[in-house]
Amino acid sequence: MRVIAMKLSKQQDRKAPIMASQDHILTLSCPDKAGIVHSVTGVLAKQGLTVLDLQQFSDPNLKKFFMRVHFGHADSTSQLQAPFGDLAKDLEMDYQIVPEAHKPRVMIMVSKIGHCLNDLLFRQKTGQLNIEIPLIVPNHPEFEGLAKSYGVAFHHLPVTKDTKTEQESRILELIKEQQIDLVVLARYMQIISPRLCSEMSGRIINIHHSFLPSFKGAKPYHQAYDRGVKIIGATAHFVTADLDEGPIIEQRVARVDHSMSPKELLDEGSNVETQVLAAAVKWWAEKRVFLNGHKTVVFN
Repeated sequence: MRVIAMKLSKQQDRKAPIMASQDHILTLSCPDKAGIVHSVTGVLAKQGLTVLDLQQFSDPNLKKFFMRVHFGHADSTSQLQAPFGDLAKDLEMDYQIVPEAHKPRVMIMVSKIGHCLNDLLFRQKTGQLNIEIPLIVPNHPEFEGLAKSYGVAFHHLPVTKDTKTEQESRILELIKEQQIDLVVLARYMQIISPRLCSEMSGRIINIHHSFLPSFKGAKPYHQAYDRGVKIIGATAHFVTADLDEGPIIEQRVARVDHSMSPKELLDEGSNVETQVLAAAVKWWAEKRVFLNGHKTVVFN
């Protein structure tokens, strides 16, 4: 059993409005068995709470159960600690309860290609993404002006073969200092070390500019051009120590044809990349993404 307690940062606590009650999101996973939904909703009902939305999935191969429950209207979740603690023991259940309004703190890492970075900043600014972006960590200086225009801190950490270990240690320090919940690689063209992958397991999302598992590695649009493909795509996935092999969160495609140049494929693909990455970040922030071995369960 693993219980995840959500502790708001000082910045979030100061900004959070005082509310008599608010909606919460419950997420859980456990070995599959009969009666899980009845048991969970029964606990909520006994506390006078209302289920507003419920999504569930039973994996028949791994015999594992996943559920996301949107419930209201709780003055606090303290009254749920004891009954859910007992239920978690009985069901061997990992669970988490967070306020629906909670905004995860997201660090964006980028190199020299900025369309995904710009898109995420715009969506956050306009309220399309319920997240905070306290800092951007690039390995090149190109987007300092963009960061300033959005009022986001910019920590340029150049990476070379000789400085990679040192800079990744600094990245981990920033994650701790800024209480980062999620790292997004918005076309960050550096391989993440096994150490960083391990310490941030399930909390690093990458956008790969191809429809994985096709065309891994560098210049996938040129690879696609050489093969004469009729569709191109993008993949948002969790980062693991295996390059471009992490659990897939979202994929989308666009149709192309023989007349298009590598540049035209790249332009079309860039549009797909922004859509896919934004969707993955949104779903993660809304507690809709569950790791399930080498795959994910996504309630969207």
